[in-house]
Amino acid sequence: MGKYIRIAFQVIILYLFSLVGSLIVQIFPFNFPGSIMGLLILLGCLYAKIIPVNLIKDGAGLLLGLLALFFVPATVGVMNYPEFLSFNGMLLVFTIIVSTILAIIVSGRVCQYIEGKESKEESAS
Repeated sequence: MGKYIRIAFQVIILYLFSLVGSLIVQIFPFNFPGSIMGLLILLGCLYAKIIPVNLIKDGAGLLLGLLALFFVPATVGVMNYPEFLSFNGMLLVFTIIVSTILAIIVSGRVCQYIEGKESKEESAS
């Protein structure tokens, strides 16, 4: 029972970051979603070690495990718009697939670079 309460608490913390990001976007004239601002704030807090990773690790893992389910409503919603299945729609799908693959490759390369840099710093110490 304690594990579920901890995970719920961690998901609430992640949600609070999203709410703070949304509030900042409403107050200041930023042109991107509040949830992204919340993620940037969370990234900054994690990087500065203001918030330890263990404080959100299990809740974030749960949300990542359920991530595919969050796309089901959007996928079903596309069925209401058959014009997306036309030639232009297929170009859109192709563009999304290519950009996703590129994002995965770039993210992987950046992570490998950072990991290599950190391991060199640890071995130098």
